[in-house]
Amino acid sequence: MILITAILTVIFTLSGWMGFRRIFRLDQLNQRRVINSFLVFMGILTLMTLAQWLEFFTQQIAANITMGFYIIAAGFFSGYGGKLISLRRKSGSIEYMYRSFWTDIAPNLIAVMLVAFGLYRTGIITLGPFTGIGITSGISLVAFGFWGWTIPVVPEFRDKGLLFLDQHVPWGQLVAYQWVAEETLEVDYLTTDESLTSFSTYIPAEDKAIIERILNRKHQEFKEENEQELTKSDFI
Repeated sequence: MILITAILTVIFTLSGWMGFRRIFRLDQLNQRRVINSFLVFMGILTLMTLAQWLEFFTQQIAANITMGFYIIAAGFFSGYGGKLISLRRKSGSIEYMYRSFWTDIAPNLIAVMLVAFGLYRTGIITLGPFTGIGITSGISLVAFGFWGWTIPVVPEFRDKGLLFLDQHVPWGQLVAYQWVAEETLEVDYLTTDESLTSFSTYIPAEDKAIIERILNRKHQEFKEENEQELTKSDFI
Protein backbone atom coordinates (compact mmCIF):
# COMPACT_ATOMS: atom_id res chain seq x y z
CA MET A 1 0.00 0.00 0.00
CA ILE A 2 2.86 2.38 0.78
CA LEU A 3 4.44 1.66 -2.62
CA ILE A 4 1.15 2.27 -4.46
CA THR A 5 0.63 5.54 -2.56
CA ALA A 6 4.17 6.69 -3.44
CA ILE A 7 3.65 5.85 -7.12
CA LEU A 8 0.29 7.64 -7.23
CA THR A 9 1.89 10.68 -5.56
CA VAL A 10 4.60 10.82 -8.23
CA ILE A 11 1.99 10.44 -10.98
CA PHE A 12 -0.11 13.24 -9.43
CA THR A 13 2.93 15.54 -9.30
CA LEU A 14 3.96 14.88 -12.90
CA SER A 15 0.46 15.27 -14.29
CA GLY A 16 0.01 18.43 -12.19
CA TRP A 17 3.15 19.87 -13.78
CA MET A 18 1.79 19.04 -17.25
CA GLY A 19 -1.50 20.70 -16.35
CA PHE A 20 0.26 23.83 -15.10
CA ARG A 21 2.30 23.94 -18.32
CA ARG A 22 -0.96 23.50 -20.30
CA ILE A 23 0.18 20.87 -22.76
CA PHE A 24 -3.04 21.61 -24.61
CA ARG A 25 -5.51 24.49 -24.56
CA LEU A 26 -9.25 24.60 -24.94
CA ASP A 27 -8.99 26.48 -28.24
CA GLN A 28 -7.12 23.48 -29.66
CA LEU A 29 -10.10 21.21 -29.13
CA ASN A 30 -12.29 20.39 -32.08
CA GLN A 31 -14.87 17.78 -32.95
CA ARG A 32 -12.35 15.36 -34.48
CA ARG A 33 -9.98 15.49 -31.50
CA VAL A 34 -12.79 15.04 -28.98
CA ILE A 35 -14.18 12.04 -30.86
CA ASN A 36 -10.73 10.47 -31.28
CA SER A 37 -9.94 10.93 -27.59
CA PHE A 38 -13.25 9.35 -26.63
CA LEU A 39 -12.61 6.38 -28.94
CA VAL A 40 -9.11 5.88 -27.50
CA PHE A 41 -10.48 5.98 -23.95
CA MET A 42 -13.24 3.51 -24.76
CA GLY A 43 -10.72 1.27 -26.54
CA ILE A 44 -8.44 1.20 -23.48
CA LEU A 45 -11.40 0.49 -21.19
CA THR A 46 -12.57 -2.34 -23.46
CA LEU A 47 -9.10 -3.89 -23.60
CA MET A 48 -8.76 -3.74 -19.83
CA THR A 49 -12.16 -5.38 -19.35
CA LEU A 50 -11.33 -8.09 -21.90
CA ALA A 51 -7.91 -8.73 -20.37
CA GLN A 52 -9.44 -9.08 -16.92
CA TRP A 53 -12.14 -11.41 -18.26
CA LEU A 54 -9.44 -13.57 -19.87
CA GLU A 55 -7.55 -13.47 -16.56
CA PHE A 56 -4.44 -11.83 -18.02
CA PHE A 57 -4.27 -9.78 -14.82
CA THR A 58 -6.11 -9.75 -11.55
CA GLN A 59 -8.89 -7.47 -10.39
CA GLN A 60 -6.45 -5.76 -8.03
CA ILE A 61 -4.11 -4.85 -10.92
CA ALA A 62 -7.09 -3.49 -12.87
CA ALA A 63 -8.09 -1.43 -9.83
CA ASN A 64 -4.56 -0.02 -9.52
CA ILE A 65 -4.52 0.97 -13.20
CA THR A 66 -7.91 2.64 -12.81
CA MET A 67 -6.65 4.56 -9.78
CA GLY A 68 -3.68 5.68 -11.88
CA PHE A 69 -6.02 7.14 -14.52
CA TYR A 70 -8.03 8.95 -11.85
CA ILE A 71 -4.87 10.41 -10.33
CA ILE A 72 -3.59 11.54 -13.75
CA ALA A 73 -6.87 13.44 -14.24
CA ALA A 74 -6.72 14.84 -10.70
CA GLY A 75 -3.18 16.09 -11.05
CA PHE A 76 -3.73 17.54 -14.51
CA PHE A 77 -6.85 19.51 -13.58
CA SER A 78 -5.29 20.68 -10.31
CA GLY A 79 -2.25 22.04 -12.14
CA TYR A 80 -4.42 23.52 -14.89
CA GLY A 81 -6.58 25.31 -12.32
CA GLY A 82 -3.50 26.62 -10.54
CA LYS A 83 -2.25 28.05 -13.84
CA LEU A 84 -5.57 29.78 -14.48
CA ILE A 85 -5.43 31.38 -11.03
CA SER A 86 -1.95 32.72 -11.81
CA LEU A 87 -3.29 34.11 -15.10
CA ARG A 88 -6.02 35.93 -13.18
CA ARG A 89 -3.44 37.55 -10.92
CA LYS A 90 -1.31 38.41 -13.93
CA SER A 91 -4.29 40.06 -15.64
CA GLY A 92 -5.01 42.45 -12.79
CA SER A 93 -8.41 43.60 -11.55
CA ILE A 94 -11.63 43.25 -13.55
CA GLU A 95 -12.77 46.38 -15.36
CA TYR A 96 -15.77 44.77 -17.05
CA MET A 97 -17.41 41.38 -17.54
CA TYR A 98 -20.94 40.49 -18.52
CA ARG A 99 -22.68 39.09 -15.46
CA SER A 100 -25.80 36.96 -15.40
CA PHE A 101 -27.03 33.88 -13.57
CA TRP A 102 -25.96 31.55 -16.40
CA THR A 103 -22.51 33.06 -16.89
CA ASP A 104 -21.57 33.92 -13.32
CA ILE A 105 -23.54 31.97 -10.71
CA ALA A 106 -24.52 28.72 -12.49
CA PRO A 107 -20.96 27.65 -13.46
CA ASN A 108 -19.76 28.23 -9.89
CA LEU A 109 -22.68 26.25 -8.49
CA ILE A 110 -21.85 23.32 -10.78
CA ALA A 111 -18.20 23.51 -9.72
CA VAL A 112 -19.18 23.51 -6.02
CA MET A 113 -21.49 20.54 -6.58
CA LEU A 114 -18.68 18.61 -8.28
CA VAL A 115 -16.32 19.35 -5.39
CA ALA A 116 -18.96 18.30 -2.85
CA PHE A 117 -19.72 15.08 -4.72
CA GLY A 118 -16.01 14.40 -5.03
CA LEU A 119 -15.57 14.74 -1.27
CA TYR A 120 -18.52 12.41 -0.80
CA ARG A 121 -16.89 9.85 -3.12
CA THR A 122 -13.70 9.87 -1.09
CA GLY A 123 -15.67 8.87 2.00
CA ILE A 124 -14.56 11.87 4.04
CA ILE A 125 -18.09 13.22 4.50
CA THR A 126 -19.55 9.87 5.54
CA LEU A 127 -16.40 8.87 7.48
CA GLY A 128 -15.96 5.76 5.34
CA PRO A 129 -15.79 3.24 3.91
CA PHE A 130 -12.50 4.22 2.29
CA THR A 131 -11.42 2.47 -0.89
CA GLY A 132 -8.65 3.23 -3.37
CA ILE A 133 -11.08 3.67 -6.26
CA GLY A 134 -13.40 5.85 -4.19
CA ILE A 135 -10.62 8.10 -2.92
CA THR A 136 -8.90 8.59 -6.29
CA SER A 137 -12.17 9.09 -8.20
CA GLY A 138 -13.30 11.58 -5.56
CA ILE A 139 -10.03 13.50 -5.79
CA SER A 140 -10.37 13.66 -9.58
CA LEU A 141 -13.90 15.10 -9.24
CA VAL A 142 -12.68 17.69 -6.73
CA ALA A 143 -9.86 18.68 -9.08
CA PHE A 144 -12.25 18.91 -12.04
CA GLY A 145 -14.61 21.10 -10.02
CA PHE A 146 -11.69 23.31 -8.99
CA TRP A 147 -10.63 23.63 -12.64
CA GLY A 148 -14.18 24.52 -13.68
CA TRP A 149 -14.37 27.18 -10.97
CA THR A 150 -11.22 28.88 -12.30
CA ILE A 151 -12.40 29.12 -15.94
CA PRO A 152 -14.09 32.39 -16.94
CA VAL A 153 -16.95 31.34 -19.22
CA VAL A 154 -17.28 34.88 -20.58
CA PRO A 155 -14.40 37.23 -21.50
CA GLU A 156 -13.12 39.36 -18.66
CA PHE A 157 -11.77 42.80 -19.58
CA ARG A 158 -9.07 43.27 -16.96
CA ASP A 159 -6.51 45.92 -16.10
CA LYS A 160 -3.61 44.21 -17.89
CA GLY A 161 -5.38 42.28 -20.60
CA LEU A 162 -8.27 40.10 -21.69
CA LEU A 163 -8.98 36.81 -19.96
CA PHE A 164 -11.31 34.23 -21.45
CA LEU A 165 -11.46 30.48 -21.00
CA ASP A 166 -7.80 29.50 -20.48
CA GLN A 167 -6.19 32.36 -22.40
CA HIS A 168 -4.64 35.63 -21.29
CA VAL A 169 -4.30 38.27 -24.02
CA PRO A 170 -2.22 41.32 -23.02
CA TRP A 171 -3.59 44.58 -24.33
CA GLY A 172 -0.53 44.91 -26.54
CA GLN A 173 -1.65 41.86 -28.54
CA LEU A 174 -5.07 43.37 -29.30
CA VAL A 175 -5.26 44.17 -33.02
CA ALA A 176 -8.80 45.41 -33.61
CA TYR A 177 -12.41 45.06 -32.56
CA GLN A 178 -15.73 45.52 -34.31
CA TRP A 179 -19.43 45.11 -33.70
CA VAL A 180 -20.59 42.30 -36.00
CA ALA A 181 -24.12 42.59 -34.64
CA GLU A 182 -26.07 44.90 -32.38
CA GLU A 183 -24.90 43.09 -29.24
CA THR A 184 -22.01 40.96 -30.52
CA LEU A 185 -18.42 42.17 -30.20
CA GLU A 186 -15.64 40.54 -32.23
CA VAL A 187 -12.07 40.98 -31.00
CA ASP A 188 -9.00 40.27 -33.15
CA TYR A 189 -5.73 39.54 -31.36
CA LEU A 190 -2.31 37.98 -31.84
CA THR A 191 -1.44 34.72 -30.11
CA THR A 192 1.97 33.94 -28.62
CA ASP A 193 3.09 32.43 -31.96
CA GLU A 194 2.10 35.66 -33.77
CA SER A 195 -0.93 34.15 -35.50
CA LEU A 196 -4.05 36.27 -35.87
CA THR A 197 -7.21 34.91 -34.29
CA SER A 198 -10.45 36.26 -32.87
CA PHE A 199 -13.37 35.59 -30.57
CA SER A 200 -16.91 36.92 -30.34
CA THR A 201 -18.84 37.71 -27.20
CA TYR A 202 -22.23 39.03 -26.20
CA ILE A 203 -22.34 42.58 -24.84
CA PRO A 204 -25.67 44.12 -23.77
CA ALA A 205 -26.58 47.29 -25.65
CA GLU A 206 -26.48 49.34 -22.44
CA ASP A 207 -22.84 48.28 -21.86
CA LYS A 208 -21.48 49.08 -25.33
CA ALA A 209 -20.26 52.51 -24.28
CA ILE A 210 -18.38 51.02 -21.32
CA ILE A 211 -16.59 48.47 -23.51
CA GLU A 212 -15.65 50.99 -26.18
CA ARG A 213 -14.31 53.36 -23.54
CA ILE A 214 -12.15 50.60 -22.03
CA LEU A 215 -10.84 49.38 -25.40
CA ASN A 216 -10.08 52.89 -26.64
CA ARG A 217 -8.31 53.80 -23.40
CA LYS A 218 -6.19 50.65 -23.40
CA HIS A 219 -5.31 51.14 -27.07
CA GLN A 220 -4.23 54.72 -26.36
CA GLU A 221 -2.18 53.68 -23.32
CA PHE A 222 -0.36 51.01 -25.32
CA LYS A 223 0.23 53.46 -28.16
CA GLU A 224 1.79 55.99 -25.77
CA GLU A 225 4.00 53.30 -24.21
CA ASN A 226 5.27 52.31 -27.67
CA GLU A 227 6.01 55.93 -28.55
CA GLN A 228 7.96 56.36 -25.30
CA GLU A 229 10.00 53.22 -25.97
CA LEU A 230 10.76 54.36 -29.52
CA THR A 231 11.84 57.76 -28.21
CA LYS A 232 14.20 56.16 -25.68
CA SER A 233 15.73 53.85 -28.30
CA ASP A 234 16.28 56.79 -30.69
CA PHE A 235 17.96 58.74 -27.90
CA ILE A 236 20.28 55.84 -27.09
